[in-house]
Order: sequence, then structure tokens, then C-alpha cells
Amino acid sequence: MLFIGSSFGWGIIFYYSKTKAVPAFGGEYIEGIVGQPLYINPLLSSSNETDADLSQLIYSSLFKYDGEGKIIPDLAENYELSEDKLTYKISLNKNVHWHDGEIFNADDVVFTINLISNPAYKSPLRGSWQGIETKLVDDSTIEFKIKNPYVGFLNDLTFGILPKHLWSSVNPDNFSLNSLNLKPIGTGPYKYSTLQKDSHDNVLSYKLVSNPDYFSLRPYISKMTFNFYLDENSALDALNRKEIMGISLLSSENIASIKNQKTISIYKTEIPRYFAVFFNRTKSVPLANDEVRQALSYATNRKEIIDTVLGGLGQEAHSPFLSGMTGYLADLEKANFDLDKANKILDDAGWKKGDDNLRKKDEATLEINLATVNWDELTKTAEILKIQWEKVGVKVNISSFDISDIQENYIRPREYEALLFGQVVGADPDPYYFWHSDNKKDPGLNLSLFGNDNSDKLIDSGRVEFDEAKRAQNYIDFQKILFQENPAVFLYSPSYIYPINQRVQGINIKTLISPSNRFSQANLWYIKTKRIKK
Repeated sequence: MLFIGSSFGWGIIFYYSKTKAVPAFGGEYIEGIVGQPLYINPLLSSSNETDADLSQLIYSSLFKYDGEGKIIPDLAENYELSEDKLTYKISLNKNVHWHDGEIFNADDVVFTINLISNPAYKSPLRGSWQGIETKLVDDSTIEFKIKNPYVGFLNDLTFGILPKHLWSSVNPDNFSLNSLNLKPIGTGPYKYSTLQKDSHDNVLSYKLVSNPDYFSLRPYISKMTFNFYLDENSALDALNRKEIMGISLLSSENIASIKNQKTISIYKTEIPRYFAVFFNRTKSVPLANDEVRQALSYATNRKEIIDTVLGGLGQEAHSPFLSGMTGYLADLEKANFDLDKANKILDDAGWKKGDDNLRKKDEATLEINLATVNWDELTKTAEILKIQWEKVGVKVNISSFDISDIQENYIRPREYEALLFGQVVGADPDPYYFWHSDNKKDPGLNLSLFGNDNSDKLIDSGRVEFDEAKRAQNYIDFQKILFQENPAVFLYSPSYIYPINQRVQGINIKTLISPSNRFSQANLWYIKTKRIKK
């Protein structure tokens, strides 16, 4: 028995010494997401992270980002840029099929861009496609002609492509209502399988299966299942009960609440996003006054918020330009925390404190209604802001809503006085989509309804300037206008925290352009392994 046992042991050692583990096909990954899918449609998904996550897996784009945040070809095979930097000729991968078996070609790309450009379809991407000529050269070649050189043009080609043969018969009025928004057909590594709803029509789970005909490397993981939760604590409980293997986003304060941490890998990375309180001056008498917005910025202790809410895992934000971006300048004059200065600004402007410590001016009371999403991180931030701002005589009323409610009933119609919300800047620091006058109304993303001729000209100039130093100066001058106008109180840029079971391997996440980009190369993830000869 000793001899047999010893021989068996040596046999195993010999086998492992002569072989190595490599990815194998199979397995199921289950992730928890806080939120609800609304429009799994790349033309509509940019305003809902849940939609963006699923779209990333289902749809392919001309270009995408790798795990280091660098832009790489996806449906595009290669491209040529003319000497005057105005014409992009893009060759497409051949032999690409839609999930229903139909052949993909350049006509699908032109069709998708035409939908984006048409205001009737209300795509948030429309602003980036004004004045661009799209030409169908042949079935596998497209040509784009832009009016002015634009540094970030390839970044604008990272949206998913829709199948013309399915969407061409859908009119604009029914575009957001079509069943393809929940049961989509794409060319990505995973395709729709099933979904489960409760009696109130809420989506409980959403299942994707591997696309065996994916034009790139076939995905190793056979199934991707997503369960949806009302809040982060519910998702965390599910992780601790081992009902799910990962959470789309975890607050820093909840890292310690993960049980069995030895089995969980926690990816921490910076992404170009920030959270701010956006002011709608058309809905509030106090916020229409420059001195009120300026005082609120000085009354905001960003460090306290980061330490309390984020556990120190984040950086202060004073503008849309974060550390490392073109145009970021650390010593640019800004409104650092100063309660005395905030009080003096309001005193000098005639906002007088009453016996109740509440400020009034003429018939107006310094009262602000602050709306936000009912995520723990944001509701806690709102509560801290309420305490901080009340110290200078401001009354703050907080209302929190689920993401779908706040999107449809508040953000799109701009029905809020002050909105605590986040924005993902993207790979290029171009502030056009969030701060240009063109995007004040839905589907634009200018949540402060900010913009004038001077600020718009600086944004426009920055978009066409290939000289890095000159472009940075445009953005510095733009930020100076922001600091004068105070259309928002910028708060922080949190670290992105992604906990996932160590059984899931092959993940390369170093720099993310947006949270959904964690799935950019999900076809390389694997759970199963096999051994082959070294």
C-alpha cells in the first residue's frame, strides 16, 4: 500500500511538472448589478450603466478599449487617415455574423450612424455626428469625412453597431419601445438567451450565452448571468451567500464586509469619471444667483466626503478635468474649502441669517432641493453635503430615486434644482458632450444647462487642436470660466472597485475608460482549465 501510494503521488508530481494549465471552454459567471436594464441598445445605453454593461457584451463596435485603456480595432480591421486629417478610411473585418446568422457588412454601420444623427431617435451620441459625412465605399469599407480635424475621432467610433435588417422597419416613435431593446441581436462575444421578471415587470435576472461564431477569439465562459438588486447591500449579501460571483461596483466602505475574502479578487482602478452637484438655475431662484453657487463650492469639504464615504479611495475633483488629463492643472485657482469665505460671500450679497440660522434675501429663502440616485455612496454624500451647507445657512431637502426613475422623470426633462450625479468623461477629455451649449437639452448630457459663446469656442477649439500644449491651454481657459460661473460643485473621482471570485481568471483590468469596459475583453476570461504538455 505504501509503495502504491508513493508511486501514485510521484505520478501526479511528474504529470504536473510536464504539463501546464490553460483556459478551457465552459462554466458560468454570475454577477450582481445594482439597477435595472432599460435599453440594451448602444444608441441609448450611455446614460444607464446597467445597459452599457450588457451592451458591451452583446454588441461590437468599430473600435474598443483594451485593459490598459488603449483604443484597439474591433469590427474595424485597420484604418487610413488622410494627410489633412479630415478623411478616415476604415476597412472592416470580413465574415462577421449577427447572432441570428445574418451577415454583417458596412451598410449596418452606415445605418446605425444615420439613426444616431437623426434627432427623432433621441440618441445621446447625436452631438458627435453633426456635420460628418459617411460614405459607403463597399461592403467592407467605410469612409468618414469631417469638417475639421478632431483629435478624439476614433474614440467616437466605440459605440455598438445595430443590425439594419432588424431595425430598419422600426419608426422613431417605437424605437425605445421595441422588444429588441431587451432581447437584442448583436455581433459581440455573448448573445441574449433568457430573462426573468417579477410580477411588477422588474427584471430579476438576465442570461447570456457564448457566441460560437464570434469573429474574434471564441469566449471561454459558456454563460454570463446577471442578477439585479435594488441596492448595494442586497448585492453584497448575495455575494456573501455565494449566489453571485462578483458585483459590478462596490463602495470602498463595503470591502471589509466581504466574507471569505481569500476567495475574492478585488480590482481597484481609476477611471475618468467624477461626481458633482449640477445646478439647474432655471428651476431655483437662489441657485440663479452667482454668489449662492460660489458660496456652496467654498462650503464643500471634499476631503471629508472622500474620507467618510470612500474610505479615502478617491481624488478631489474641482472641474471635469482630472489628474493626468490634458488640461488638468493642479495649481489652477479654485474654490477650496473655506467656511469663513462662504459666509462672507453670502453676507456681502445680502443673504441674512435669521434666528433659525436660515438665510433669506428679500422674499427668497436660501433653500435647495437636492435630487440623487438611491445608491448608498450618493445618499451618504448628499447627507454630508446637507450638514456642510447648513453650516452657512442653507436649507437642503434631499430626495433619492432609483436610476430608471431619475433618468426618465428628472434628468431627461431637466426637472430638478440640484442633482447629485456622476459623469464618465471617456478616453478623451473633450468636454463637448457635458458642457457645450449644444447639449443643454435631452438627449444631451449638459446637466447644468451651462454654456456661452466664450466657453463653446474654447471647447470647439480644443477638439481640433492636435498640439497637446495648445489644446491644454484651451481647456485651462475653459476651466477658468467654469470657476467664475460655478454651474456645479465638483466633488470627487472615486476609485472603481470590482470584486470578483478568484475562480474567474484571465481578467486584465488596469485602466478603465468606463465601468462597462471591464467586459471589453471578456471573451478571454475563463473558469475552466485543462492541462497540456509544456
